[in-house]
Amino acid sequence: MHFVYILFSKKINRFYTGETARIDIRVDQHKEHYFPTNFTKNANDWQLVFTYTCLSKEDAIYIERFIKRMKSSSFIKRIIKKPEILDDILSNRN
Repeated sequence: MHFVYILFSKKINRFYTGETARIDIRVDQHKEHYFPTNFTKNANDWQLVFTYTCLSKEDAIYIERFIKRMKSSSFIKRIIKKPEILDDILSNRN
């Protein structure tokens, strides 16, 4: 199993989307600035606001990239309210 996750920082009012097999470890890594060149270094108040379980790493990467390509916080807010949007995205995948 793999996960797509969304973090939110009130400090910079931004979302961050990622994918991982170990959600607990990855969120802690972001909070501890384990990735010094990653976008999440810009804040220290990241909170996990959404997770979506995928059956494969390929599906998780596809969803993560789809969300990032949208470049839209309103789209992310819709996903958080209606996660089934991601089911539809995966089912329409070529």
